[in-house]
Amino acid sequence: MDAVSYPNGKVIDFITERLVPLRVAFDVQPLSAQFRVTWTPTLVTLDMYGTEHHRTVGFLPPEELVPSLSLGIAKIDFTAGEFNDAIVNLDFLLNRYPKSGSAPEAVYLRGVSRYKSTKDASLLKEAYERLSADYPDSEWARRAQPYSLI
Repeated sequence: MDAVSYPNGKVIDFITERLVPLRVAFDVQPLSAQFRVTWTPTLVTLDMYGTEHHRTVGFLPPEELVPSLSLGIAKIDFTAGEFNDAIVNLDFLLNRYPKSGSAPEAVYLRGVSRYKSTKDASLLKEAYERLSADYPDSEWARRAQPYSLI
């Protein structure tokens, strides 16, 4: 990723504006053991307390790296109960990177965040319908299938 993704301007801007990056080699102790880094690259998105919320292992091109990092940030917001912030981060991902590998999970998590912030179950069905239309073969469409019954 050093040769392709990290030097990319969009990646640099995103990381500079939204994250505090820390680079740890897979064999540096105790951090590599603490965060279960056994291969490179491993990207772990942590909250301010050091709790993991998202992880990727292996190379990601810039057009996949930014959405993956954005999904990690949204997961932090979601876990903290900051559903509106999660929705903002998920909307960023879906508006700019709708074809990314992170998009189906973002649609699912956006639907759940919208439901949790409003208690309107129809928003879960709406998420399922979008997943079925835009990402029908994704695991997230399958996970959302029970929402079709709402």
